[in-house]
Amino acid sequence: MFKKAICVFTGLLVTAVFAAGACAQSKPVGIFDGSTDVGEVKHQGSVVYDAQLQQYTVIGSGTNIWADHDEFRFVWKKIKGDFILRTNARFVNKGLEAHRKYGLMVRKSLNTSSAHVNAVVHGDGLTSLQYRKADGDSTKEQKFLITAADIIQLERKGKTYTVSVARKGDVFGPEEKVDLDLGDDVYVGIFVCAHNADNTEKAIFNNVRIVVPAPPDLVTYKQYIGSSIEVLDMATQNSRIIYQSPRSLQAPNWTVDNKSLIYNSEGLLYKFNLATNTPSVLNTGSAKGNNNDHVISFDGKWLTISNNDKGSPSVGYVVPITGGEPRRVTQLGKGASYMHGWSPDGKYLVFCGERNNEYDVYRVPVNGGAEERLTTTKGLDDGPEYTPDGKHVYFNSVRSGLMQVWRMDADGSNQTQITNDDNNNWFPHVSPDGKWIVFITFLKSEVAPGDHPFYKHVYIRVMPIGGGDPKVVAYLYGGQGTINTPSWSPDSKHIAFVSNSALLFPTFPISKN
Repeated sequence: MFKKAICVFTGLLVTAVFAAGACAQSKPVGIFDGSTDVGEVKHQGSVVYDAQLQQYTVIGSGTNIWADHDEFRFVWKKIKGDFILRTNARFVNKGLEAHRKYGLMVRKSLNTSSAHVNAVVHGDGLTSLQYRKADGDSTKEQKFLITAADIIQLERKGKTYTVSVARKGDVFGPEEKVDLDLGDDVYVGIFVCAHNADNTEKAIFNNVRIVVPAPPDLVTYKQYIGSSIEVLDMATQNSRIIYQSPRSLQAPNWTVDNKSLIYNSEGLLYKFNLATNTPSVLNTGSAKGNNNDHVISFDGKWLTISNNDKGSPSVGYVVPITGGEPRRVTQLGKGASYMHGWSPDGKYLVFCGERNNEYDVYRVPVNGGAEERLTTTKGLDDGPEYTPDGKHVYFNSVRSGLMQVWRMDADGSNQTQITNDDNNNWFPHVSPDGKWIVFITFLKSEVAPGDHPFYKHVYIRVMPIGGGDPKVVAYLYGGQGTINTPSWSPDSKHIAFVSNSALLFPTFPISKN
């Protein structure tokens, strides 16, 4: 069975290639090459990009995107290869036309009659996949049962285009697909159409992403693609990319002084300054094989790390938050140990331990002593973490068939299943105020219950600590390294996580590290 990864190669930039825009009147905006009106419109459209929120406000006119030609405002980028487009979007006002439209589009050209495919939400809530197979053909439509979607995703794999939609907070429902040959070099982006030549309509697009997925021949745990560190506002679900690198960055911890994130990359730990958006290496002495299981103590003074340097099984250590030579806290020769949580009083560490080919939750005194096994069921138990009051430990377990979130008393008693759905849920993290649990969800159609690999479609979900229906707060491409460790801000209002793309589309310069 695999476990946590260490990055030992630089990021792999593959598959997609982007080019400069084709329209002389267009200028780059955000991650896009340009913005233009497609077709003959009565009122010129526009786009305004808010760099602080990484948000696009698009105004568009035009009669329709239908029949054999289109009129609308398009904010676009030229791209080749496979990709995933995703956004949260909404109209600003009530509007006049039931069939005004916003959405995501892939287009063969900027001509009014171009072949295309789009994921579209209409003013009356109709949500659909629309497409024109060849230039000048009539437009066809595949409708979703979900209406008034505000999360839309359009993915290309080869010549197959797949659209997924959801209402905010829900997982994606059944998808719609169509096979089209639009050529390899296409225009992709966001759009608004007023459905009335005399009107303009305005829509706001948040969490706009162009993702280039890992190639099918990527050798996992030896080759890696680019990473973005994102900060998510839990109230609005708006996420901002604050740092990007072509290398694999993993598992950001938020320091208790609210000044930094700590993440791992290629065996080292880095301290990322949130004021300057710059990282620096955190000294971990002889530990040069740090993986993505590292956790800050509740008082903010210590860090527990998991180190498997030179191919040896992972071993748990503690080190001052300021850096230094680490002190070992788990035993050598017993099997791998992956550190996940501190007790609030700083006396114990909980970890996932591999002992005799079984993975269970253990605790060990920080100052030294015998480890204690807290779970004994067959199968993987992982990701243990204390609640701020020290009374409970949350963890994830595969014992019920799929990977689900569980809770037990701090001594291992009263083990209780918390989530029970048709997904695989990993790494529950309790907010500092003790009110919420955030965790990552893998699709059972993509991932086996006992696995949490890189480069998959995943959700970040949140639920009240007292129970209730989980709500999606982030839709992304990631997985291993996205949110393996606690990453809540000290005020419980934000979380940090990592998303991935083989080619990065920055709103600021990409780091070389």
